[in-house]
Amino acid sequence: MTPTDRPLQIAYSPCPNDTFVFDALAHGRVPDAPPLDVSFADIDITNGMAERGELDVLKVSYAVLPYVLDTYTLLPCGGALGRGCGPLVLTRDADTTDLTGRTVAVPSEKSTAYLLFRLWAADTVPGKVGDIVVMPFHEIMPAVRDGKVDAGLVIHEARFTYQNYGLHKLADMGEHWETTTGLPIPLGAIIARRALGQTTLTHLAASIRASVRAAWGDPEASRPYVMEHAQEMDPAVADQHIGLYVNEFTADLGTDGYAAVRGLLTRAAAEGLVPALGPTALEFP
Repeated sequence: MTPTDRPLQIAYSPCPNDTFVFDALAHGRVPDAPPLDVSFADIDITNGMAERGELDVLKVSYAVLPYVLDTYTLLPCGGALGRGCGPLVLTRDADTTDLTGRTVAVPSEKSTAYLLFRLWAADTVPGKVGDIVVMPFHEIMPAVRDGKVDAGLVIHEARFTYQNYGLHKLADMGEHWETTTGLPIPLGAIIARRALGQTTLTHLAASIRASVRAAWGDPEASRPYVMEHAQEMDPAVADQHIGLYVNEFTADLGTDGYAAVRGLLTRAAAEGLVPALGPTALEFP
């Protein structure tokens, strides 16, 4: 049991990568793992929960880390980093090449996608981007299609489905990040309450790694859990989603993973988008 003698309260998204990663752990198939009390919430909700200090373990955007690291520590596994998997900026008009003065819909202003977008815009948009409109990510492509906004910043499976809305890719935020830094794209992080203590935190990280390896070892075992929460997603799209967002960085951030996280947050702080990190803020107990 945990030091509080109760299951750890954890919230992650219903997206296929999270359910794939946590399937074995959530269903008691990782020997000696701490028990979990699982709830599901989209990342904009879990970001807010982290800022309020709710729950023991949360999947959040890397962009929220500077606001919560006094209470939570970044776990070295379980999250989403990768290559070729960044957010896209979409437009209705294929001839649109400049977002100066344009209205852009984004899923959150405290998201990695938004930080990557602002860093891209700082490098490539000659004037200032126009109004930013925050809306749920599943509403963004219809809003662009219907002309309610000039462009949209999209994430997740929208990479594979935007053509169905007649939309066009203006730019790939991840491609810009990778080209300018050579680093993978930091997207979603797993954080845990520091007050759990070093022993529990180390045990939890080891259990998450074991859950990832179990999913890789028997992908079909996780399919019912993945599809139950995939919001009617096509199974082939769910597989693409998992293939992009579950990789070696999910098992262990490693040197490149930590460099990517610190690089993103350092650049964002230099642009005034987030508070600066302390030198030991990302260290795992």
